[in-house]
Amino acid sequence: MTELSTAVVFIDLQEGFFEDPSSRDDRELMVAESNRLAGLARQARVPVFVVSTVHARDTSTWTLKMLEDDQGFNFPGTPEVRLLEGLNLEPATHLEKIRDSAFHGTTLAQQLRTVGARTVILAGVLAESCVAATGRDAFAHDFRVVYARQAIASAEAETGWPMLEGLSGTLRQQILNRPDLERLLTADA
Repeated sequence: MTELSTAVVFIDLQEGFFEDPSSRDDRELMVAESNRLAGLARQARVPVFVVSTVHARDTSTWTLKMLEDDQGFNFPGTPEVRLLEGLNLEPATHLEKIRDSAFHGTTLAQQLRTVGARTVILAGVLAESCVAATGRDAFAHDFRVVYARQAIASAEAETGWPMLEGLSGTLRQQILNRPDLERLLTADA
């Protein structure tokens, strides 16, 4: 086990979450900011994890909402499950999930402990759902959480960012801008 104390976790940077044509600007910003954060992690030799949502067509992994709407998404082998074009997150450990939290039903906590991480930097989509759920669960698994402000998108800015700000206050989780993230990552180098 290494003595690293930080890891970066990218959540749901997949085509299926950017299908709406109005999300084109968000897509380009997310690719640029995610690549920037992954580059900082590489320089600092900080492990990177990429967690993607993948659901079975047979409904066995569908959420209650998906079942009620009779509408699944992000099926294996479809364009929706592919990572956004232009992402450069490697080297990375890849995991698949079936719920909002990147910890639910995955080995993420175990793998973070294996690399010696005590703090996780969260990036990806969406602030109000998967990022927030992962942040709450990270706390439950005794990891400190840092939200990478520029590398997180929200479909509902009026609820997404206030939700993360609430977690920041209640659970003592930080929301950091790019310069502060750079300082945090270089402290591990």
